[in-house]
Amino acid sequence: MTPPYPPSQSITLTVVFVFFRLLAVDLTTAHECLRTSTTCPPFSSPPSFPFSSSPGCGHPSFQIKCSPNGSLISINDFTFHIFHLDHNSRTLTLYPETPSVHNLTHGSCPSTSLSDPPINLTGSPFRFSGALCSRFSDLPQCDNSNLQNCISCSWDCKLLGRPFQLLKHCCVKSSDSKQGCNTRGDLCKFLLQNQIQIQWDERNDTYFSKCKDCRSKKNGVCGFNLSDALKPFLCLIPNSPTPLSPPWILRDNPNRIVLLCALFIFTCLLLVVAVALLILRYRVLKSSKNEQDSTTLFLHRHGSANLLPPMFSYEELESSTNRFHPRNKIGNGGFGSVYLGQLYDGLVVAVKKLHGQHAATTAAGRAALTKSFCNEILILSSINHPNLVKLHGYCSDPRGLLLVYDYVPNGTLADHLHGSKSLYRKASLTWQVRVDIALQTALALEYLHFTVQPAIVHRDITSSNIFVDKEMRVKVGDFGLSRLLVFPESSSSEYVWTGPQGTPGYLDPDYHKSFQLTEKSDVYSFGVVLFELISGMKAVDHSRDKREVALADMVVSKIQVGALHLVVDPVLILEGETMSTVSAVAELAFQCVAADKDDRPDAKELVAELNRIRNRTRGHSVPSTVDLDASKA
Repeated sequence: MTPPYPPSQSITLTVVFVFFRLLAVDLTTAHECLRTSTTCPPFSSPPSFPFSSSPGCGHPSFQIKCSPNGSLISINDFTFHIFHLDHNSRTLTLYPETPSVHNLTHGSCPSTSLSDPPINLTGSPFRFSGALCSRFSDLPQCDNSNLQNCISCSWDCKLLGRPFQLLKHCCVKSSDSKQGCNTRGDLCKFLLQNQIQIQWDERNDTYFSKCKDCRSKKNGVCGFNLSDALKPFLCLIPNSPTPLSPPWILRDNPNRIVLLCALFIFTCLLLVVAVALLILRYRVLKSSKNEQDSTTLFLHRHGSANLLPPMFSYEELESSTNRFHPRNKIGNGGFGSVYLGQLYDGLVVAVKKLHGQHAATTAAGRAALTKSFCNEILILSSINHPNLVKLHGYCSDPRGLLLVYDYVPNGTLADHLHGSKSLYRKASLTWQVRVDIALQTALALEYLHFTVQPAIVHRDITSSNIFVDKEMRVKVGDFGLSRLLVFPESSSSEYVWTGPQGTPGYLDPDYHKSFQLTEKSDVYSFGVVLFELISGMKAVDHSRDKREVALADMVVSKIQVGALHLVVDPVLILEGETMSTVSAVAELAFQCVAADKDDRPDAKELVAELNRIRNRTRGHSVPSTVDLDASKA
């Protein structure tokens, strides 16, 4: 279906239509009645009221037509030739349109007989003149025995028998004399020689009184509404605006030409704007199509079409999030805002809308954003693990790049440790739960680093990207910065050269210096998360001492001087958790943040050590709510 015109284009088209419609209107008149009409005998000049030869002008009962033989007038469906007009006595002399006298004198009944039915002026402003009725009373009536062909021409026989019946409501009695009985030809000769005289009466007709007021008070022209069956009176005023002609466009307006020129210029400008908008819209749509096509092409080029998730329409995801309403926002990430949404099938999801698509005005900026978007789709569509978020689909649209994930309803680890309700949430973060969270996160890293081929480096392991459900099961998400560790065949290197990216406080210093990306960069970030679980503090806090802004620096310094107890979360101390397992996790985190990446454990070693620590914690507290063995499987 063709999309409707934008409002600006609709307004422009309307103005253009009105402008050219105004030019098409006769600006010098308000109605056809004001034009000069032609003359027709017996009128020596254009007929005046009540007569008119223009439709809708004059009196509806005084409409005349011009014919080769003169003027014709119709009265109650009877057509008459106008022979003479006397305005002073308001008298019209007419004769009916009848067959020739020669045809009427023959015995056969002509195709057009004498008036049948009789001439009737009822309902019109006319009446028969008294002189006419008197002349008809002098006509003798005939017996049927003297008439011929009465069977085929019964009305003619009746009319010749009683001639006054030709004029209905003449109110006279015909002569009883049979002498000089008329034939049809004699009667027609009588009509042609004496004609029919009718008069009109202005006193009982409102048209005349209204016309008088129209002429005297408004200097108008009298007419009537031709489109109305009742034909109501209209007073047509010269130089008055029509419904499409405003007062300023009249001929006697001195600024008329200036105003018309201004309107013409304004219309041209609107046309130029409309054309420019159409061209711009075409280019945007073309660019949008190319952008979408380039995204789809990139995804199909670098990934299997069978593994790619479904593609959603922007309208569906916009509707599912209530037009990305702030009340639906459930989080902010480095690359986008996350909104709670409900799809048409009822599935509750988290919709991430990437930041900066409109802000990325340069080609390089748009390319980087699209690359991050496609990278996350390709990686998440190729992996499957219970501790990794699941990608349900995506949307590549000029209005936004969108990713649709599992909704994890209990927030992130950062929410529990540092959020506005952290004091309340920390009650659920017992030491054993924290160890379980650490172990599940390590299992996700082990899967990415060793099970997936080629290996995947997440590059943004933070407490904000570790989601926990109501049973405190972990889902690691936000793979926008993730990289596949693909090495050239001719290279024996075990790392990838790339610009350092990540979150301050979690970023591997060795990677930041050397630009060499390996799985050990994720291990460093994981070590910072372990410090967060131990201390309950943020990875970066500018309110702390300058040397302790970074949590890793602060805890490492405390461990080196044997003062770990100074940074342990007070909630854990109050609950009487054993310091031995806390020290074991701290020692593991200390190894993870080692300056030299070769001194750091890998993900398999992390899982093995955390399993040992978890088994030790089970001997000192209630059983874990998470079946980690099933999670690992």
